[in-house]
Amino acid sequence: MSNKNVNIKDIGKDTKKLASVANEDLMPLPGWDAEENEWAEIPAETKGKYACILDDVCILPIPMPKTVKEEEALVNTFIDGMRKLFTKENNWTFLAMLDTSMEHCAKCNTCSEACHLYEATGGHEMYRPNFRSEIFRRIYKKYVKKEPFAKWRNGDVDLNWRTIARLGELAYRCNVCRRCAQTCPIGVDNALIAREIRKIFSQELGISPPELHEKGSMYQLKTGSSTQMTKLVVKDNVEFIDEDFSEETGFEFKTPWDVEGADILLIHNAGEIMAWPENIAAFSIIFEAAGLSWTLSSDLAAYDSINYGVFYDDVQFARTAILQAQAAKKLGVKRIVLGECGHAHKALTVIADRVLPEPLKVPRESCFPLLRDIVMSGKIKFDPERNNFPVTLHDPCNVTRLMGIIKPQREIMAKLCPQFREMNPHGPHNYCCGGGSGYAIMSRNNIPEWRYKITGRKKMEQIFNAFSDCRGPETKKYVCAPCSNCKGQLRDLFERYEMLEKENMTYSGVVELIVNAMVDVEPGFIKWGEE
Repeated sequence: MSNKNVNIKDIGKDTKKLASVANEDLMPLPGWDAEENEWAEIPAETKGKYACILDDVCILPIPMPKTVKEEEALVNTFIDGMRKLFTKENNWTFLAMLDTSMEHCAKCNTCSEACHLYEATGGHEMYRPNFRSEIFRRIYKKYVKKEPFAKWRNGDVDLNWRTIARLGELAYRCNVCRRCAQTCPIGVDNALIAREIRKIFSQELGISPPELHEKGSMYQLKTGSSTQMTKLVVKDNVEFIDEDFSEETGFEFKTPWDVEGADILLIHNAGEIMAWPENIAAFSIIFEAAGLSWTLSSDLAAYDSINYGVFYDDVQFARTAILQAQAAKKLGVKRIVLGECGHAHKALTVIADRVLPEPLKVPRESCFPLLRDIVMSGKIKFDPERNNFPVTLHDPCNVTRLMGIIKPQREIMAKLCPQFREMNPHGPHNYCCGGGSGYAIMSRNNIPEWRYKITGRKKMEQIFNAFSDCRGPETKKYVCAPCSNCKGQLRDLFERYEMLEKENMTYSGVVELIVNAMVDVEPGFIKWGEE
């Protein structure tokens, strides 16, 4: 049974687990009557090694303290890190926004109704966006800011190792989609607070999910790619992509590398090369057909737009962003264009503006306005009938809600997709796919259960509703998800819910739809299943 009425004061309780989510609590999915599997248990080995004391999932590997000294060290190191967090010299990137969010929450709970996690769990108190924020706020005001009468004015929590361990785990019960910040009447950013808690654990305690740090950020800094591919492997793979898709499409193209003085340095999410090579091919075909001056870079980290530091660690973030900007500067390109990756948009534009030194601030922009301009320019001939199947558009949070890039994708859909229909809500109000802030690449323990049942649940509801007039396997359907992380989440959700078999549904990006409609390309670029 679940305990949906957890109180903030319970956070430090000496219990094995604070709460659970039962299947009967989950938000129902429209037209879906299959029973949910029972929750997969956290492996015993993980429970024995890490502090799995929050709920049914363990994402942050916090070592279980074995002595009172270790318990005290966890608390004291966290508080020391919190003190650093609120000093300009240690957190000049986010201090102003963090200060505002600490001081001005009205506790109106408007953010809860905007949160897909809260809704998916049937209104579980612990998954309100301001639940973790309020714990953090009370600790800050009593132990860091040291406000007079803080526990009476702001509320109190027991400051013990369980409180800190659970707060760290709670920071990973958030997709950092910032829908809560968008709806807050006074601008409190609970997603930012979650991210800053993650930062304390990584930068001060050395604790972070291995997918983001050891297997992600560190691999990228060592090899140039978070996928562990060296630049030679990347170039070889792209060469194979060029050959295969030139033959398949009847459109000859060759991806350019390290062209000095090119107008555009295109940076892909390297995951596309392995999982969705058609996306790499589609960009090359479109840019070639449009006659653009462009290149890829083989420099360290610059052929991979991934920057997982944006989810958990400022130092790791800065290291990667600087390498990417240095590669552009070395080639002397006029601008960097980011491919279909939402968090890369956020990392190398919005956040990098606060980190990069002036000499490295090469102009950086999204691919979507450029793609819209190409489609509308008349340089390429299109046959929209090739895309005459139901299409809906998923909006990556960091592209739309954060950056306001909304119309270009829709102008392309309107021109090339006769049966385009919006999700509801859409644009800046759309919901996260459920893979944001690093979830899409996490498969340890029973984390997939959390992604399938909870974080991705609202997106599945949106997709089902968008195709309410053509449910079932009789009609081919396409979910346009122009983001590598989002596609990773949808891939796993579609497999879990058997979308291809039961709904004849596939997914991919914007560029695939563009190429699929190109007259100079053989029909059938987009495929369903084994086609």
